[in-house]
Amino acid sequence: MTLARDRTKPALHGGLSTIEYFTFGFGTMIGVGWVVLMDDWLARGGPGGGILGFLIGGLLLFPIAHTYGRLVQRIQDAGAEIAYTEGVFPPLVSFAAGWTMVLSYAIVCPWEAVATGNLLARVFPSLNSYELYAIGGTAIYAPRLAVGLALTALIASVNYRGIKPSGVFQDVMTFGLLATFAIFTVLGFARGSTANMQPLFSQPGALGPWLSIFLVLQIVPYFMTGFESVAKGSEEAKAGFDPRNFTKAIYAALIAGFLFYVIVIAVVTYVYPWREIVSGHVRTEVAFERTFGSHAIAQLILFGAFLSLLKIFNGNFVAATRMLYAIGRRNLVHPSLGRVHAVHGTPTVAISLMAAFTAAAAMFGDAILVPITEVGSLAVGVGWLSACAAYLARRRRDGHAHESATMAIVGCVVSAAIILMKIVPGVPGSFTRAEWIAFVAWSGFGLLFWMLRPRLITKTR
Repeated sequence: MTLARDRTKPALHGGLSTIEYFTFGFGTMIGVGWVVLMDDWLARGGPGGGILGFLIGGLLLFPIAHTYGRLVQRIQDAGAEIAYTEGVFPPLVSFAAGWTMVLSYAIVCPWEAVATGNLLARVFPSLNSYELYAIGGTAIYAPRLAVGLALTALIASVNYRGIKPSGVFQDVMTFGLLATFAIFTVLGFARGSTANMQPLFSQPGALGPWLSIFLVLQIVPYFMTGFESVAKGSEEAKAGFDPRNFTKAIYAALIAGFLFYVIVIAVVTYVYPWREIVSGHVRTEVAFERTFGSHAIAQLILFGAFLSLLKIFNGNFVAATRMLYAIGRRNLVHPSLGRVHAVHGTPTVAISLMAAFTAAAAMFGDAILVPITEVGSLAVGVGWLSACAAYLARRRRDGHAHESATMAIVGCVVSAAIILMKIVPGVPGSFTRAEWIAFVAWSGFGLLFWMLRPRLITKTR
């Protein structure tokens, strides 16, 4: 029995080029961790551990990216992992893969809504006023919440009006970030010193370098999630689009992603003593401001971070709504999620639901969202594993037995390792009680939807 989408319904409109697919893949990956979490990264690995951790981690994800590239060339479906697994695995497996991937994108959206208010409050301290309530000891301020809700409305509006406006928005935000990144990187390498990078690794002893790298490797999947989002927009390519360009966009996004992290860690630790960053919890823009004695360069970095917030919000919003749309189109949840606007060609019900979820979750603030966000690492590991396993299962069935299975096998191993790092007790970075509760709750909702689904469409595609 296979899942099948209803081809009688209006289809999504096209319009995306290779550039847009790159900016969605890269933009869904890079957020503001490079500004607000630099002290944590350096505490884990130091400059050497951080640089090598992201470099090695990025290279380890290449087999997964390669497998997605193969699959999306043959199957252009907004459901991605659902479409890849249907027909070769039981329907419940396809639904579970899709449902967990929805979580990996959806949970990022309220986090970005909250983070935007937090970031702007650094520039405009008056936003830290008019406390509404507190959750987990963290105050929720009316102006900051209003910023997050307004941004949610903006992203939803852009997405409602069509994939092309959303793609143009993504292009502007992504290349704006890269421009600001280039400016402060060049300035940083012109001013700093290698003495600030010593010692290279944070962990002591003979095994210190290896442990430093490992501790950073653990967080790489979370910060590198996004290159596979290219597949979620594959139905919305412009006319005459060469499917091979999907693979090029995925590769380009992955390479640009890990190089971005490698370079930013290098330049920040070159500019400012990294041990002081760790001990004083110094943010990236503060490190540059202290070194240059200029508030302007800090403002430039914060401007780049703001652009980064907008693009990662938009990218994850698009990916989440397309997954919801694909699930609804298959009648696995309420079929209204599969509706497409007759004029704009966008999944309007899925967009409205995602906007409502984002707004509601943002009201809980980062005290609740921080632990829940970690669940995304496990969710994306499940999605990656399902895609790589589906490629292996489809290889002979679809007449591609001549293709090497090595990359997909390695992809399965890497994905399984990511999952194990999150669920095995005692492993640094494994799930806490709060994260288990969040994951079980999401899985429970998914199981409920599965049990209450209108029906499985058994017609083979």
